[in-house]
Amino acid sequence: MTLQPAHGPISVVQPAATTDTRAQAQVVLQALVGRADADFHDGQFEAIEALVDSGRRALVVQRTGWGKSAVYFVASLLLRSRGAGPTLIVSPLLALMRDQVAAAERAGVRAMAINSANATEWGDVTAALDADEVDVLLVSPERLTNPSFRENQLPTLIQRTGLLVIDEAHCISDWGHDFRPDYRRIADLIAQLPASVPVLATTATANSRVVADIEEQLGKGVFTIRGPLARKSLRLGVLRLADSRDRLGWLLTHLAELPGSGIIYTLTVSAAEDTARLLAEAGHVVKAYTGRTDTMDREALEEALKNNQVKALVATSALGMGFDKPDLGFVVHLGAPSSPVAYYQQVGRAGRGSANADVLLLPGTEDAEIWKYFATASMPAQDKAMAVLTALGESPKPMSTPALEARVDLRRTPLELLLKVLAVDGAVRRVTGGWESTGQPWVYDAERYERIAQARVDEQQSMVEYERMSGCRMEYLAAALDDSTASPCGRCDNCAGRWFSAEVISSASEAAGEALRHAGLPLEPRAMWPTGINRLGVPVKGKLKADELISTGRILARLTDLGWGNSLRAMFAAGAQDAPIDPAMAHAVVAVLREWGQAGWEGAGRPVAVVSMPSRSKPLLLQSFAEAICHIGRLPYLGEMSLEFGGPTGQRGGNSAYRLAGVWDRFSVGPALGEALAAYPGGPVLLLDDLVDSRWTVTVAGRALRQAGADQVLPLVLAQAG
Repeated sequence: MTLQPAHGPISVVQPAATTDTRAQAQVVLQALVGRADADFHDGQFEAIEALVDSGRRALVVQRTGWGKSAVYFVASLLLRSRGAGPTLIVSPLLALMRDQVAAAERAGVRAMAINSANATEWGDVTAALDADEVDVLLVSPERLTNPSFRENQLPTLIQRTGLLVIDEAHCISDWGHDFRPDYRRIADLIAQLPASVPVLATTATANSRVVADIEEQLGKGVFTIRGPLARKSLRLGVLRLADSRDRLGWLLTHLAELPGSGIIYTLTVSAAEDTARLLAEAGHVVKAYTGRTDTMDREALEEALKNNQVKALVATSALGMGFDKPDLGFVVHLGAPSSPVAYYQQVGRAGRGSANADVLLLPGTEDAEIWKYFATASMPAQDKAMAVLTALGESPKPMSTPALEARVDLRRTPLELLLKVLAVDGAVRRVTGGWESTGQPWVYDAERYERIAQARVDEQQSMVEYERMSGCRMEYLAAALDDSTASPCGRCDNCAGRWFSAEVISSASEAAGEALRHAGLPLEPRAMWPTGINRLGVPVKGKLKADELISTGRILARLTDLGWGNSLRAMFAAGAQDAPIDPAMAHAVVAVLREWGQAGWEGAGRPVAVVSMPSRSKPLLLQSFAEAICHIGRLPYLGEMSLEFGGPTGQRGGNSAYRLAGVWDRFSVGPALGEALAAYPGGPVLLLDDLVDSRWTVTVAGRALRQAGADQVLPLVLAQAG
């Protein structure tokens, strides 16, 4: 056998007088790692033997850094030497795929990948497969749902496959902390494979319930290897501080003291961006990494962290599975993940190849509210599912997602998630041109979703217990993963005493407080009417006309922001009492106006008057908001818009088409406001609102103001949802 690593071929001479699999595997392993004394960890060879000699289906649950990739690389090369086709690895993240391809190449395994980022290179992949020049092919689970790939490439690929590997296999399971509907397709893929093709599933984050679910999907006779999950290199700790100011102040005080480079996790995109900006302004070399980060930028940021060119990436869970930096020195969480299992997965990025790494959790008072939002956002609602099935069943041709949005009141991301769930259940399928009904009956499994929802609540409570416990933290995490070997680590803050300082120097706290008090975000205007909106009784399409457009406005803060987000969430929480605007918040809005004016009012000029939106839930808030702005800005208040036909219908949180339909023609410029507006021709009008979601309310109201004679409309809003 000859391996072809990036630096040149390595000859691996197999024992001439034996066909013993272990001896062959040992030679391959030593060549892969470049050490003549390399030997297998407990369980590694047993998994390889099950795949290579017995063609079995195996599940490996082992801690990060244990060497799961060595199992499938060695097995792949042994199977290839025996005439098998290439290994097909289903891998969930681009970052993970990049790391796996790089690791394979270093190990002398010829690897290629096909995913959304390089779909145009499929011709090159096909040519390499035809030439038998691929040992390992990595495929994203999303490719399995792509109609062209599924119909044109997958059948041939299945015929060639010598080994199927499902990496991060907990994604298969409803009970896994990172369930992905596309992964459920893998059960269909397994069913199409010849019985002689071995299958390997690997994960580091699966409790007994997830293991049982994976085993069921792999089929009968699964060979499962579970090892101890405690990470001896990690030193765990929890520091409870009063608020976001103190947590950010702690980072400003102590970030430079943390070992090497690491990751600072946050629960929301806005928190990641705000934290990265604050730390960077204080002189720390940090960057934000979130779901909004461009794919190419993500790759560059990962390399910067791996090469210690940054002290930290401030990241959401977008930086998770598959990121591999063996010497990652620390992981800090600003806010806790919603389960011990998810937390274990994220902190497992640290200390994979080093003796020591520090892990600290700084929980926030807002954590539970954020957990609740994400838990409910991922669960399909029965009425929405039935609406999707009805729309597809009545359509004579496939429907695109935008077209479905005009028939089902769901935003794009949850709608796409629901479609994937329905596709996995066989009720719909993705085809060229969109989605279509399969005609198969579908029943909403309420009991299943209730069990999952309750499991999520239980996991959240377990995370709260982790924060407040007095026992060993590593033992608790390992036990949460049903590790029977869980025992005290002797290193965490509860076992060995607090290893970190709780001090927050006053200048750092003040700097954090100042950053959190800073406010002001652009409110981008709507420029296009939603697709198919005429079906909902709104007679418009295409682009908004020039005389209908509002100007770019300003928002005080998002509800998810670290600074004003807490106050705004309390203000708009269900059942919260209507009250006049807090003076400190009014002062912050004035500061936003000041900065806006210094930026030139988006070219529209200084506003000449103020108009407010009518509010059925917060009239005192909006009235006092308008009075404060008019008093401080010395601007005349012209009044509020009028409600028509009983006012807006529907609820916040719906998709763009339904939100527009709910506010269309519901706001007008009454006679008194029209007369007042006529007294201020040629100047911009400041339009005040309390909370924006889809932005259609201010768009429709602004359009009415412009049609009534306003030269420009500048929206100013207290909060943005999401």
